[in-house]
Amino acid sequence: MSRRLRADIVVNNLVGYALTTGKVMMMSDGTPWRPLVHIGDISRGVIAALTAPADAVSNQAFNIGRTQENFRIREVAELVAQVVPNCELSFASGASPDARNYRVDFTKAEKSLPGYTPQWTLRAGIEELYAAYKAHGMTEAEFLGPRYYRLKVIRGRLERGELDTNLRWIE
Repeated sequence: MSRRLRADIVVNNLVGYALTTGKVMMMSDGTPWRPLVHIGDISRGVIAALTAPADAVSNQAFNIGRTQENFRIREVAELVAQVVPNCELSFASGASPDARNYRVDFTKAEKSLPGYTPQWTLRAGIEELYAAYKAHGMTEAEFLGPRYYRLKVIRGRLERGELDTNLRWIE
């Protein structure tokens, strides 16, 4: 687990809400697509690129992940509900369509990046995250507090006078 967990990232958010509130809380209508990849597979991609023959990777970009790991938010939420016991799907008040919609084709890395073999699935990542939140004893107050939300952290630093209006550190 990261010491700087981002609870505003979709899987982290849905699992955290499910565990701490009993609700898999969708902030949108659930239709947007997201390409999801585990940090373990990102690391494998970096290692594969660093150890590949230069002529195989020089001046190329690779999307790292698995093409079949593109999901609609609703599908992610349903999978979280299968993994986290005693929770239900729920929509936040005012949930609406989200214009951010991403689907990524990872075929190039899967076929052309020597030594790259992704191993994680969304379900395995959800299971790992759920177990880590439980082991940590994650509470609703902690999860929904400012620590894990980037915008809440920035607002707090602005209020404390640590950042100026351009989000630069004040010495």
